[in-house]
Amino acid sequence: MRLPRTESLHGLFGERQFRVLLASRLTSQTADGIFQASLYGALLFNPDHQTRPAQIAGGLALLVLPYSLLGPFVGIFLDRWRRQRILSRGAAVHAALAALSALLLLTVGSTSVGFEAAAFSAIAVNRFYLAAQSASLPSVVGSDRLVLGNAFSTTAGTVVTIIGGGIGVGARDVVGAGDHGSALVAALSALGYLVAGAVALMLPADALGPHEQPGEALAKHLAEVASGLVAGARHLWSRREAAFALAVLCGQRALFGAWTIMLLLLYRYSFHSEGLLRAGLSGAGQAATAGGIGLVAAAAITPRVTAIIGRRAWIVATTLLPAASELAFGLPFSLALFTVSAVVLGFAMQGTKICVDTTVQATVDDDYLGRAFAIYDAAGNICFAAAAVVSAYLMPDDGRSVAAVLAMSAAYLLLAAGYAATAGSVLAEQPTEQIA
Repeated sequence: MRLPRTESLHGLFGERQFRVLLASRLTSQTADGIFQASLYGALLFNPDHQTRPAQIAGGLALLVLPYSLLGPFVGIFLDRWRRQRILSRGAAVHAALAALSALLLLTVGSTSVGFEAAAFSAIAVNRFYLAAQSASLPSVVGSDRLVLGNAFSTTAGTVVTIIGGGIGVGARDVVGAGDHGSALVAALSALGYLVAGAVALMLPADALGPHEQPGEALAKHLAEVASGLVAGARHLWSRREAAFALAVLCGQRALFGAWTIMLLLLYRYSFHSEGLLRAGLSGAGQAATAGGIGLVAAAAITPRVTAIIGRRAWIVATTLLPAASELAFGLPFSLALFTVSAVVLGFAMQGTKICVDTTVQATVDDDYLGRAFAIYDAAGNICFAAAAVVSAYLMPDDGRSVAAVLAMSAAYLLLAAGYAATAGSVLAEQPTEQIA
């Protein structure tokens, strides 16, 4: 089936402001990949330190929880500050924190509180930046292109993050695998963030919204963070389609947290290199690349499929898919099959995320959009980190757990059934529904 003209990439790229916003995202997320390679190398695959499951879970929590703690405040600023300035100045702050992380790795090492604080702050800024990107998208694309805009920009961002991770892993292999090598990789990422900030300055200051400023003073808003968060949550709940879709995404993120712990343990302690497939950090990078292939496939397929069967049916399908793949490709605990599992999981998660992003953008009022994405992102990160920590204490040190694979598969089945029941009949949505 041909996509309508409004869904064509040609029409999407005809918007100059979308091109600039996308360029800023891609540059920044390439730097993200490089910086994450530095952190994973320093915290999880450091040959100078023996890493146990609980330590791996702690490292993952450090990578994803900072924004969750700041999320309630972030939403207020996204709905008040010009988002173009958030992107440009946030990138500059991120560059400074990446450079500071590099300096601390060189001077006091990866086990220091100072390094962890710098990394914590850098990841917090990054989550703020990505939330601003998501909140900005409706201002630069028409409502009839939101599905394609989300599919392309978020997927392309994930792909370049993986590419950046590959660059970081390759650079680390050249300069060394200890704290010194990780420091040089972190310094390289700082250059990418500076470029991303310069690109964001190419947009007009008022291009990305918010288009209506709140009447209350900022001090009053900050004093009422809790009530603002409750209001945002209530607004999301009043948009039941968005609330149910977000619940599915949070469930998938939790299961992905458990799967990530298993993957990291297998690649560090259980798997051995087989031909082109590698173990260790390089092997984990290959699994991430395999997941990226699934992401690209989902981005290409999701807009077409949702035009035929609707978003709800596709969310159910992309939740059922991992239930089967966990059994087929996870249970043998084979390096090759686990790589295939990463492709399927990447496809399923991205297919779901595109639909959820679009649902939130299409159903949430503009003056709540920043808070909605802050809550959305924070909830997903909390679920990911909580599941990772719990799994770390239940998982054997080598990652081989038949019970964990069976439990994850069953959880995906329950998640799909629950969404189908609460969201109503998956066939009720009109196939040609336009996102408004």
